[in-house]
Amino acid sequence: MQVKLLKSLVREVAGTDAEAIIDILFNKKDVSEFLIGKKMGLSVNQARNILYKLYAEGLVTSTRKKDKRKGWFIYYWTLKTDKCLEKLEVSLLKKIEQLKNLLESRESKRFYTCKICGVEVSEEKALEHNFTCEECGEVYTLMDNSKIIREIKAKIGRAERELKIIRNELKAFKEKEAKKKAKAEKARKTKEKVKKEKKKDKKVTKKTKKVKRKKVVKKVKKKK
Repeated sequence: MQVKLLKSLVREVAGTDAEAIIDILFNKKDVSEFLIGKKMGLSVNQARNILYKLYAEGLVTSTRKKDKRKGWFIYYWTLKTDKCLEKLEVSLLKKIEQLKNLLESRESKRFYTCKICGVEVSEEKALEHNFTCEECGEVYTLMDNSKIIREIKAKIGRAERELKIIRNELKAFKEKEAKKKAKAEKARKTKEKVKKEKKKDKKVTKKTKKVKRKKVVKKVKKKK
């Protein structure tokens, strides 16, 4: 489900061709732009155009390395999963709000249609033209909103389920990143502690050697 939703997100940002980016970058890091282009069946420049659009939205990051043999720079790309999930959350919230507004309109207002032209108008618009189609003159027919209302409610339900999934994924991702950060910080502190202990031991050893040398010198002087 997460992959499906991520594909819908990049499709909105960079077009249908961008969907394949998710399959290539999902759960991977630093993927060569040449490999991305090859897997997508596109030239490097075409792949870059898609990646730049995603980069502009903060959905991917890149690092560059110089090819020692050819001398040019190659970009390596990584999907920013947290930013993608956050953008999906915002997008779904907006979609749900729009659907709820539409549902309210369908439940509280009446709509009319022309069976010949297939035109749909609000009651206010129909009243303006005396309930006759301004295109063909046919009398408008009152619409049955029940089917449309059911469809809108179903869409709201799906969007809310997707939102729940995204929020759970985002929470899990942030918890995982927090654990990784805590682990890295612990390792850093341990390394720092070991370094300090070694430095301390080195000082003690140096001091001990110095004391021993003094004792030896003192002993030699006594013998003389």
